[in-house]
Amino acid sequence: MQAAITIGGNEIKAGTRQSIHLPLPQFYNYSPTSMIVHVFHGRNPGPCVLVSSALHGDEINGVEIIRRVLGHKSIDRIKGTLILIPVINVFGFVSQSRYLPDRRDLNRSFPGSPKGSMAARLAHVLMSEVLPRCTHVIDLHTGAVARENFPQVRATLNGNRELEEIAKAFNAPVVLDSPLRAGTFRKAAHDLGIPSIVYEAGEALRFDEVSIRAGVVGILNILSHLGMTRKRTRRKEHQPLIAKSSQWVRATQSGIARSIVALGAKVSVGDELAYISDPSGGHEEIVKSSVAGIVIGRTRLPLVHEGEAIFHIARFSRPTAVAESIENFQDAFDPLTDTIESDEPPVVS
Repeated sequence: MQAAITIGGNEIKAGTRQSIHLPLPQFYNYSPTSMIVHVFHGRNPGPCVLVSSALHGDEINGVEIIRRVLGHKSIDRIKGTLILIPVINVFGFVSQSRYLPDRRDLNRSFPGSPKGSMAARLAHVLMSEVLPRCTHVIDLHTGAVARENFPQVRATLNGNRELEEIAKAFNAPVVLDSPLRAGTFRKAAHDLGIPSIVYEAGEALRFDEVSIRAGVVGILNILSHLGMTRKRTRRKEHQPLIAKSSQWVRATQSGIARSIVALGAKVSVGDELAYISDPSGGHEEIVKSSVAGIVIGRTRLPLVHEGEAIFHIARFSRPTAVAESIENFQDAFDPLTDTIESDEPPVVS
């Protein structure tokens, strides 16, 4: 039997589950605030996986993903420890904002400080109370407001075989080998030697059922891969492929954009992506792809300014294979075509 662990002064014994409230700074009206941390501490030793969401307060897809994972029967018999934090940035979540009340980005504030800004103090709570107990991190994100991301895993591989296996085990169709950024939660975990991946899918303040279903399955896949739950049979419809780089295509003029390619589409150099017209219906320009690859992100807002990033394209050595895998992925997780029964009624957006 593994030893008990302590988080926020609460002892969690082996074979138990607890929901812990970590105190945070109060709102200015003196309303108390806390971060809810769900801990499943198995009887037998094993890895300790943290799944976190809403580091940006308006990225809510992950909140629903964690809610569904919490209700999955397999985690009641877990080996090791699973820590689930549905909402890290409680302040941004309440105000439906990406940022904290002081306009700081929490995901640029790690490792934080107990005497710094609100963002620094919130980062410090995670760094001192939760992260040192973890062996792996899965951080759930979406695109920003009016920006949508195709389901993808991001990790800094650098030849790290273990991390690459974990990223692939999630079984998203795209794995983007992306550099670490200073101040991010992923960088803070990396500095502690903790393998960390980010799952990016959907858009801020919106639910996307395919992204949610894929996120739940991805988390369960990793728990199985690490030997924490029973072995799962991974879906064979698609195979995750690694993109070594990506590039944004920008608006060539200001105006009203009419996109003609969807997320997940395969594009070649010179392919038409969108038309941008001035509001009076006069001058129009065609936005063409400057790179071959797969569209993994795009703006949802038709009103654009010159130079604005409107399409995010990932580069692959085998783009045709990725396109086929993506089509299979969409069929596998679309509620209209998925043959696997679920207790969860699909969210309609």
